[in-house]
Amino acid sequence: MKGPDCVIVGAGLAGGLLAYRLATLRPELSVLVLEAGASAGGNHTWSFHQGDLDDAALVWIAPFISARWPDYEVRFPKRGRTIRTGYASIASTDFAEILARQLGTALRTGQAVKSVGPQRVELEGGRVIEAPAVIDARGFHPSRHLDIRFQKFLGVEFAVPHGRAPLRPIVMDARRPQNDGYRFLYTLPFAPDRILVEDTYYADGDALDPDALEEDIRRYATEEGWQPGVVLRREVGILPIALGGDPVKHLQSASAAVPIGLRAGLFHPTTGYSLPDAVRTADLICAQPRLETASLSALLADHAARLWRERGLFRLLNRFMFIGADGEGRREMLQHFHRLPDDVIARFYAARLTRVDILRIFAGKPPMPIGKALSIMLQSSRLRRAGAHS
Repeated sequence: MKGPDCVIVGAGLAGGLLAYRLATLRPELSVLVLEAGASAGGNHTWSFHQGDLDDAALVWIAPFISARWPDYEVRFPKRGRTIRTGYASIASTDFAEILARQLGTALRTGQAVKSVGPQRVELEGGRVIEAPAVIDARGFHPSRHLDIRFQKFLGVEFAVPHGRAPLRPIVMDARRPQNDGYRFLYTLPFAPDRILVEDTYYADGDALDPDALEEDIRRYATEEGWQPGVVLRREVGILPIALGGDPVKHLQSASAAVPIGLRAGLFHPTTGYSLPDAVRTADLICAQPRLETASLSALLADHAARLWRERGLFRLLNRFMFIGADGEGRREMLQHFHRLPDDVIARFYAARLTRVDILRIFAGKPPMPIGKALSIMLQSSRLRRAGAHS
């Protein structure tokens, strides 16, 4: 019996979107998706800014979108504003439903994987599945080749009586005590009577106290006048924030197959958002005439290395934030950044800054002493040179 043309291990964001895109554009291929959990997507919410994707990508991703808004708010002690660029979110429940409908029996949940190789996957229990292309989408792979910090959060989705939810997302409300790094509250109003609130930290460590954070979230929602009701769902997230590293060695250590998504380091270095990269990776792979592990590995390695080079500025800004400042200082940096025009902020989130944008980011009174900033830049330059000769 002929095996599949491609096996995708992991039906999270990157693996699920790739499987959906292959099923849509390449129906001649036999694709098998193996997910360890009970359903695709797990328990997550993925968001993106409208400017993160081009028009064609926005069209094919549209069925997954659970909610979208024309603008969003940010709130800081000395600055609050509405940013009039689009924002959208995908709930994992909607994600799982669409994938189940599109993939049918090609999506197999509850499949614990023991090992992954270039042309084979071994399941717990001993069954081996062979395919010309094996794609590893099992999520972030920590390695000594990446210098990372963390964006961590607890999210609580709850009912809001009497339709008191805010009109638009509040992507950052940083008017709270700054502890354990840069802290802000993030709110998504999925409906007038249903919101998700996340207590989020840009922190040096990944530890969380869910009970304490949930109490703070409920207090915050009460202070905002939303009258939080029944808890519908809880979500814990820990996203990598990149400060430096060696992307080639990281990819080599990430998987014996073709790593994609967070596993391949494909995420915005500063925000941790991974959906735009997952969408582009799906399109990139679907455009290949043949799906084979060796050629796809080379393709993704070149793709990841190019993005790493292009996004060096974001890693420098991360080093300013994590090495050069404490929680209060980090908040000052983000408050200073949000003085910029809407279109510059949109290009920052899309990782497509122009030279003029970069000059504007560094213009004005800096929230960090010049001497400290120069020291971090010099240290970063030394690390890059050392990496280039290793």
